[in-house]
Amino acid sequence: MAKRILTALIGAAVMGLGAQAASATTLGDVKAKGFLQCGVNTGLTGFASPDASGNWSGFDVDYCKAIAAAIFGDATKVKYTPTSAKDRFPALQSGEVDVLARNTTWTINRDTALGFNFRPVNYYDGQGFMVRKSLNVKSALELSGAAVCVQTGTTTELNLADYFKANNLQYNPVVFEKLEEVNAAYDAGRCDVYTTDQSGLYSLRLTLAAPDDHMILPEIISKEPLGPAVRQGDDQWFDIVSWVHYALINAEDFGITQANVEEMKKSPNPDIQRFLGVEADTKIGTDLGLENDWAVKVIKGVGNYGEIFDRNIGSGSPLKIERGLNALWSKGGIQYAPPVR
Repeated sequence: MAKRILTALIGAAVMGLGAQAASATTLGDVKAKGFLQCGVNTGLTGFASPDASGNWSGFDVDYCKAIAAAIFGDATKVKYTPTSAKDRFPALQSGEVDVLARNTTWTINRDTALGFNFRPVNYYDGQGFMVRKSLNVKSALELSGAAVCVQTGTTTELNLADYFKANNLQYNPVVFEKLEEVNAAYDAGRCDVYTTDQSGLYSLRLTLAAPDDHMILPEIISKEPLGPAVRQGDDQWFDIVSWVHYALINAEDFGITQANVEEMKKSPNPDIQRFLGVEADTKIGTDLGLENDWAVKVIKGVGNYGEIFDRNIGSGSPLKIERGLNALWSKGGIQYAPPVR
């Protein structure tokens, strides 16, 4: 019995050492490279898309920049890997990318079987439908018999099948692997309906030949919690990616912006002093493996959550998506961050 106990204790100790060794791997690799390798969409307006010069911008791109700012104090130290719905997961599993920030839904299968960790949710979304106004359709319940364009390898495909089955509706799926193929097929009239996350529909509608000829139906048929994903087995990296998001939420909650972050260091509020690394005894950075003013660097690099949302997909963008569930918890939404203490 004593021998078995000793063996178990040694095994546990070895596992503990292994976990400690793994915890610094990604951060160490990123620092050694001198940049963050971020997996993003191949091109989705408002979320991740390159301009003619190859400069990337968008909601998800700003999350990549925020993580880089936390590590390097420089939001430009990012390289982007465009990934399709099919190759995004192998890219993360293989280590080709350090983090996947690509409008990806958190599901139990992806969280467990694929070996990923999702958290936090940076955009609460849901699947919707877009149709031509000429069809005179006002509800998804009127779509029986329709040809529906959908991208394979996504939660969208299964949600579509479930919704039509549950409502005893018939449909003809028109399936493509690449997002660009789905867009082109719908724009060319090869299908009556386009279905994907509602945020994506707002983005994709702007790319159509005649955007005003199309409308997004009111139904939301699924829960699509979107957010960054990392590989399992590296708790430190998981914490860094998570707390970068929470810092963006807390900054908006505190009223700290890209423009006033230096001035806010003088705030008498102890929570703000701690958050910005001003308080002498703070360890909000060292416990993550970062500098204590990492949150300041993030806010200087990209602003707070509200600023990221508004300029990319909200009121300051062509998409004009309302905050809705993505408003702060104090303003009717469910974006909520744990305290920094």
